[in-house]
Amino acid sequence: MALILTSAAFNAAPAHADDAFPFGLEMTLDVARQPGSKRLPNLEISDRGEVILELWCKGGKGQFSVAGNTVIFVAGPLEDRACPPARAQADDELVAALSEAATWKRQGDFVSFIGAKPLRFRLNTN
Repeated sequence: MALILTSAAFNAAPAHADDAFPFGLEMTLDVARQPGSKRLPNLEISDRGEVILELWCKGGKGQFSVAGNTVIFVAGPLEDRACPPARAQADDELVAALSEAATWKRQGDFVSFIGAKPLRFRLNTN
C-alpha cells in the first residue's frame, strides 16, 4: 500500500495543479519554541513539490502532491543529528502528522494541513 501511495504521489498531476498552494515558498510551523531551542520547523517547497524539511533537530527531504484541496506528503529519510530524545520524538510526530494529512487550506499567509493532527504553517513572506 505504501508503495502505491508513493508511486501515486510522484506520478500525480503536476505540482501546479492548484495555484493557491504555496509552491516555491518557505513556511514555518506556527507553534511556540521548545524550551532551550531557538529553532522552529520549516518547509521549503519547490515549484515541483519537492520539500526540504528542517525540523526541531532532524532534517530531510520529501514530496508534496496536490490536487484541489487534497494533499499527499511522502517523507524521505530524515538525517538524525544526535537529537535529544524529546526533540527527535517531536520531529517524528510532526512528519507523521504531515504524512497523515489528507487536505489543506490557505488563509492569507497561513497554510493548514488537515488530518488526525492539524498543522498550521506561516508563509515566510519577508
